[in-house]
Amino acid sequence: MNTEDLRLAVYRAFAAGRFPTIATLALELRAMPDQVRTGLITLSLGRHVVLDSTGAILMAHPFSAVPQGFAVMGKDVLWWGGCAWDSFALPHLLPEQAPVLVSTRCPACDRPHVWNVSDQEPPEGDQVAHFLVPVANMWDDVVRTCAHQRIFCSEACVDNWTASAGRTKGEVLDLPTLWRLAEHWYDGRLQRGYRRRDPAESAQYLREVGLTGAFWGS
Repeated sequence: MNTEDLRLAVYRAFAAGRFPTIATLALELRAMPDQVRTGLITLSLGRHVVLDSTGAILMAHPFSAVPQGFAVMGKDVLWWGGCAWDSFALPHLLPEQAPVLVSTRCPACDRPHVWNVSDQEPPEGDQVAHFLVPVANMWDDVVRTCAHQRIFCSEACVDNWTASAGRTKGEVLDLPTLWRLAEHWYDGRLQRGYRRRDPAESAQYLREVGLTGAFWGS
């Protein structure tokens, strides 16, 4: 199996609002299910997809097959938002769907929040994003990492949540910084021949959007 064909089939299914399964991918690619399973394992080793213990696709960033606290609605497609970062990335990756409506609840006080997020400028709002896991450890348990990239009413809500949950506070971003982080992170992911940034390129990208220090590894 051509793993690039498989990668594109996975991402294009998610982009259209469908959850790709081994069966649907095998049908689309005219392949055997075992070939798809093997191909997905190869893609997971390259960090293009995240699989569960059965080999099913959990995430193909910025898309998610499981709820992680966000819902994102485009012009005619609805997605689970995998995390704050990925939810804000969707209008950039899919400008034809922009602006998208991103909705969530504050993890500390359960207050609902919603924004129109475009690919042209950051949304308005005084809310903040909290990233719990440092960049160097994000792939140790990427599902946990994504589940803890959330948006709070304010930094006071972040402090309340970390105290009640017994967590060490991570990094807090305002909405413009979150938007800049998401703006070009996934550029090219829906095109053939996409290549993930290497660590040095990732660190440079983070510096360019204003994220520096040990937490960001930049």
